[in-house]
Amino acid sequence: MRAVFRLALLQERRDGGILAAWILGIAGLGYAAGTAVTTQFGQDNERAALISVAAASPAFLFLRGLPDGISSGAVTFFQSYSFTAVLAGLMSAFLVVRHTRADEDQGRFELVGSTQVTRVTSLYATLLFGICANVALAVAVAAGFIGAGLPVPGSFLAGTAVGAVGLFFMAAAALVAQVMPSARSANGAAAALVGGAYLVRGAGDAVGTADLALLHVTAAWPSLFSPIGWGQRIRPFTEADTLPLLVITAGAVVLAGVAVALRNGRDLGASYIAADDSGAERAGAGLASMLGLAWRLQRGSLAGWCFTAAALGAVAGGLGPVVRDALEGNPSVAELMSRIVPGDAGLVDLFITAMLGIAGILAAAAGIEAVLRLRAEEAEGRAELLLSVPASRFRWLGSTLAVAAITATAVAVAAGASAAVVLALGQEGGSSPGTVFAAALAHIPAALVFPALTVLVFARAPRWSSPVGWSALAAALALGQFGELLGLPTWLQDLSPFRHSSAMPVEAFNPGGTLLMATIAISAAAAASRLIRERDVTV
Repeated sequence: MRAVFRLALLQERRDGGILAAWILGIAGLGYAAGTAVTTQFGQDNERAALISVAAASPAFLFLRGLPDGISSGAVTFFQSYSFTAVLAGLMSAFLVVRHTRADEDQGRFELVGSTQVTRVTSLYATLLFGICANVALAVAVAAGFIGAGLPVPGSFLAGTAVGAVGLFFMAAAALVAQVMPSARSANGAAAALVGGAYLVRGAGDAVGTADLALLHVTAAWPSLFSPIGWGQRIRPFTEADTLPLLVITAGAVVLAGVAVALRNGRDLGASYIAADDSGAERAGAGLASMLGLAWRLQRGSLAGWCFTAAALGAVAGGLGPVVRDALEGNPSVAELMSRIVPGDAGLVDLFITAMLGIAGILAAAAGIEAVLRLRAEEAEGRAELLLSVPASRFRWLGSTLAVAAITATAVAVAAGASAAVVLALGQEGGSSPGTVFAAALAHIPAALVFPALTVLVFARAPRWSSPVGWSALAAALALGQFGELLGLPTWLQDLSPFRHSSAMPVEAFNPGGTLLMATIAISAAAAASRLIRERDVTV
């Protein structure tokens, strides 16, 4: 056990700064949401109006979760839980992969294994580190809620709900790290699990059943397949129930046990899904260029992102009519919706707009992941070999950036096409399929800003490219989700590129915002192409 503790402390020394930023950021969001609710919705009737709108609209339920009363704590939990749970899952998944499969890929485990430790010692240390990180996260989230003036018992239960979801995905990532052949594929699979849990929870909540007062919603059965869905069933500020917490914890224990068993059964560097090492003796004509190589390396990831986006688009098209049917029979709620929605937008269009906004975020994330392939190639020594041939750094960077732009565009296209096809087949009203498809494309310029920013940081300070890229996306998402709720200044909200996207079909196309985002993305890419020539290859 001494070796486990020492390795866990070593991992904390390597990762303490990044982990602290994650924890403080997530707790800060909880504090900000609690403060906003207690100050801007101080009266019961104001909170009741907000919850009534949410309970009657599958769009709100899909994005936020289950309304559960009108107390300040219940409204805060409804507004913030799903988002903070997703961040907790991503934090835990990336932490585990970074200290398992990534260390294995880079040879660090070989050094550790040369000492008198078992092959699972490092995994035990990582799991211990992950448990401590999520306990700290639970306490920090609880402290944020308490600082915002929410009840202490409910605040600790709410923090525990977030931390429990983090523990579940910590264990899931440990399992994925044993199965997948590389850190990159393990990170992608773990992130997909977190995103899938959010979507499954959203689908179950969107078709849930509201009570007659429109103050409580009971989720449908699909949310039972999501740890995020189980977490919100704890209901920390109303009728607290710890059984869902036990379910999540039991799931984490089972997954961790399977991960340990799989680690015991494989050799160092091996995986249960083998890497595709097959190929022709000579490369085809397409691999004779940097662009062809970049495409070959990224095409599998591109297919995964497009599949996810297409599924999201299908959900948007399928649930859109449910939104309309839910509100048409309730004039009072429809009147409340008209206060917060501009113009005369149809109810189906409102839901489509919200869902395609998520597709824009997926497009940005796909672009960031594609660009970060440059950092992986450089850190693992392959870039040095590649650049030893007659090929410029400009072509190396530009080829990957081009593939990143193609990836982001393809994700938006997949979401828009899927939503348009489902709506057209259902013939359930709303805007025309062409308008829905164009609405998805309207998010592409804003999405491209993020891979351009990431590659700019990579060209100047490669070690910071991943933290800055993902942090920028998280900040933009937080501003979009909580900017209005928190009453943030307009100039601060405008820092999010997605604020300049055209919210079609609810709003008209905004050529000025589109041109601004495209200009920023092109300028950042051009600056990166210049800066990459001025630094050495690093590890």
